[in-house]
This record gives sequence, structure tokens and C-alpha cells, in this order.
Amino acid sequence: MSGLRVERDGPLLRVTLARPERRNAFDPELIAELTDTFEDVGDARTVILAGDGKAFCAGADVEWQRASIDLTYEQNVEDALRLYSMLAAVDACPAPVVARIQGYCLGGGCGLAACCDIAVCGDDAVFGFSEVKLGIIPAVISPFALAKIGSGAARRYFLTGERFGPAVALRIGLVSEVAPTLDSVVERVVDELLSSGPGAIREAKRLVLLGLPDSQELAELAARMRTSDEGQEGLRAFLDKRPATWRSESSS
Repeated sequence: MSGLRVERDGPLLRVTLARPERRNAFDPELIAELTDTFEDVGDARTVILAGDGKAFCAGADVEWQRASIDLTYEQNVEDALRLYSMLAAVDACPAPVVARIQGYCLGGGCGLAACCDIAVCGDDAVFGFSEVKLGIIPAVISPFALAKIGSGAARRYFLTGERFGPAVALRIGLVSEVAPTLDSVVERVVDELLSSGPGAIREAKRLVLLGLPDSQELAELAARMRTSDEGQEGLRAFLDKRPATWRSESSS
């Protein structure tokens, strides 16, 4: 049985970790499914990543951890690279990814949340980079987590492995909003994303991931977007005080 549920809902792609009896913890099959899904989201305008049941993702599955004890060094490297590929696929997904986080979000679950563009959590969420409690470290998730929370927060939470709540997750930047009514906030965020130009929002994400291009590249990118069909439509719609075409498309 698949550990992942993927549903297309108009312009949305809903990706749900579907192992609630295991707190949606990672195993090799789930990692492979997530990788395949995020490597090709088609023309989806937004991806919502969620977890079934009472947890978002509790990190590595216990049985997978037990099996890893007998792996050789080389096999452990291969195992880690597969996890990295999955996180990289989520991080580089061309469409914006919104994480809906409830309950446990631990270890690799925190890494998964860090790969999402926008993470919204409920007031019941529990976070932790718990690897050191097992005598290991959050090596594979570190590039994505550090990009989100910075080295200052990592120097505490990577080292202590302590669990923390929504207020700390918000303060260090792991999540962007805390909400007792989680679905209504996710819906509001998605509505904002769908009101933006589909091509523009993908280019804006690519710009963030690129870092800081030189001035010539930035000027050329700005000119390309302004002269594109989408850019022309957006500017004309603004001046004509009417909705841009993609707004009516997203509501159809």
C-alpha cells in the first residue's frame, strides 16, 4: 500500500503523507514516492504538503532505523543520498510548496518542513532536531534547515536535540505562521498564491533559490518578465482595473 496520497484539485496538487499509524515517518518507499512526485508536479500552481492523522512527520521510521544498524558504511552513504535527493526535489519544486503541519514534526520531518516555501503549523505542533539524542546528527537535512533557521538557532537546537513548540518555530523561521484554525490559514495562503501570475511565481521562487545574480542577469530577467504575455496581461489588467486572466482560471 502506498504511503503517499497525491490528488489534483484544479490548480492545486495535494500531497499527503499517508502513514498515520507510523506518524507519517519516512521509510525507503515513502522517500522514493516523494522524490518521484516532487520531481514532476506538472503545471500545478501550488502544492500543499500535509500529513494524515495526528502528526505531520515524525522523522525516520523505527523499523527503517533498526534495519540501518546492519548496513555497511557504503550502504549508509547510499541511503543518505536517497534522502537528500528527496529533500532536494521538494526544495527545488518549481511550484510553491505550502506545508500544513500538525502534531509531531521531528528530525527529518523538520528537514521536510524547511524545504517548503511556506510552512503553517497548528498550536499543537511539536518540533525537534532530535538526531543527537540517538547519537547521530542532522547531516542530510542540514543544508535545507540552515537556509531556513540560520546557524544561530542551529547551534542550539541541532546540539540539544530538545523539542520546541510553535512559538520557537516561528521565532527561528522554521514556520511562517501559527494558527489554531490550520485549514483556514492554509486556504488563505493558497488564495494569495493563486492570485499571482503562474509564471511569475515560479520565476520568483527560482530567483530566491539562485541567490544573488549579477546586475545584468537581474535586468534581463526583469525585462523578460515585463515583455512576456503574462507580464503584459498583468500590467494591462492593473491599469484597466480588472482581474488578470489567471485569477478567473484559478477559480474555475
